[in-house]
Amino acid sequence: MAGVDRNRFVQAENRLVRRRKAQVPRRPLWIARLQEGRVICESDAAMTNPYGFPQYVIDRVMAKRGRLTVFDHFDPKHTSLLVVDMQNFYVGETASVVDIIPNINRIANTLRAAGGRVIWIGMSAGKDGTSDWRIYHDHFFTPDKANTHRDQLTPGNPGHAFHPALDIRDGDDIVYKRRFSPFIRGASNLEDVLKAHNIDSLIVTGTLTNMCCETTARDAMMLDYKVVMVSDANGARYPEDHLAGLTSFYQSFGDVRTSEEVVTKLLRPQFAHAAAQ
Repeated sequence: MAGVDRNRFVQAENRLVRRRKAQVPRRPLWIARLQEGRVICESDAAMTNPYGFPQYVIDRVMAKRGRLTVFDHFDPKHTSLLVVDMQNFYVGETASVVDIIPNINRIANTLRAAGGRVIWIGMSAGKDGTSDWRIYHDHFFTPDKANTHRDQLTPGNPGHAFHPALDIRDGDDIVYKRRFSPFIRGASNLEDVLKAHNIDSLIVTGTLTNMCCETTARDAMMLDYKVVMVSDANGARYPEDHLAGLTSFYQSFGDVRTSEEVVTKLLRPQFAHAAAQ
């Protein structure tokens, strides 16, 4: 019995030690951290975190690659802005999604002026009352909601149209997909469009952040595109969903930037004037 009591005491003491260690403030890993024989620059530590990432994410990224961003610059002539699913059915009156439209338009205007491509990507889910994605409609909705999703996202339905506040111009490309990601085999002709314009870098915007946008961005990286998701030009129903999508992508798939950073840094400062036009 004494042995059992001692084991319990040791276990309780170990738990207490672990709690105390957890309460000790940890210095951010990137500050004066020696990595691969060099000290990470303090300017990296001074960079802001406007995306709301938890501190452990920043620490983990810095420990992994020694810098907050992967890509300093995209060549605009080889860059495409992907605007995902900004259709009436998805946008509706969701304030967090409606509010990103000016930022999307600003990036689109800047990239066009710099010689890049703007591609508007929409979802098509059915035709003539028949689903284009049976497993999704049959198993992930109630029957009524499945019919609504299918019919609202059928070409010719008002829900299928892009939101009228989007600045879609002649010369832009429009691509429709049949899955969350346009890069899934048979889902769309997006890869053909990108290859035709010699695109190697993508800026992903639209809705929902943690669904079609994140899926598109992840698949693009795994097909060897350089990818940035824009924190204030992607939208989700809830802030937690938005942050979850960006956080997951940022750790291993690409960069997250604000629309201001995209216009004034990623696409070079000399192109920033286009945003006001």
